[in-house]
Amino acid sequence: MQKSFTDHLGNAITINYPPKRIISIVPSQTELLFDLGLDEEVVGITKFCIHPIEKFASKAKVGGTKKLQIEKIRDLKPDLIIGNKEENSKAYIELLQQEFPVWMSDIYNLEDAMQTITDIGALVDRQPEATYLNHLINAGFRDLQTLAVEKKIDQTVAYLIWKDPYMAAGRNTFIDDVLRKIGLTNVITETRYPESQLLQLVTLNPQLLFLSSEPYPFKEKHIEEIQSVLPSTKGDFGRWRNVFLVRQPFGESCSILF
Repeated sequence: MQKSFTDHLGNAITINYPPKRIISIVPSQTELLFDLGLDEEVVGITKFCIHPIEKFASKAKVGGTKKLQIEKIRDLKPDLIIGNKEENSKAYIELLQQEFPVWMSDIYNLEDAMQTITDIGALVDRQPEATYLNHLINAGFRDLQTLAVEKKIDQTVAYLIWKDPYMAAGRNTFIDDVLRKIGLTNVITETRYPESQLLQLVTLNPQLLFLSSEPYPFKEKHIEEIQSVLPSTKGDFGRWRNVFLVRQPFGESCSILF
């Protein structure tokens, strides 16, 4: 049968329900689909959808999140494509919308992320599984908040997502919302992802510094470089893949180390 849905951008789509050939073009939402049990239904993913790794090799790759391979998508004949406003390029999405049902998420905070889990659960006929995932997320963040109070994790932090130029996660981002919810204070007060020089970070003097593994793949050599400028700041790799799913126990969207 056919069923209609409205995505987070207000686009109405009608799909064969439940969908049997799904392409996900956002890594975190790919993980969500696998967590919902859609091993066979997911037929296409991006080259960045490497989690869970055991699923990665067996799925067709349709390019990157920003530059999609349209002909490969056509060959897969999807009955649903799932993307994200911030992660995917508008021009590619508009092209795909002319041929396929494309459902887009738009996420700025944890509440948006959990609503997305609910909405995708309904979209793919996995409502009970989605409800359970949201239950785990709620419980996990309650535990994190309790731990933050017990450990007095009330420190300042900066989170770098890019290099050359350096870019940081600012206000009105999912990263900032998660940091706040676990008791940390983001020293970056600009909105979204402003450029940030290391000398600016010296002035802001964060107690902690997180480095992304994506979209920029920070390495050990970058830690050494940054520590030479910020010797009093503790650092570690964070993990950020620009969407929302919390996994074992809190997720892949943002890994905060106490």
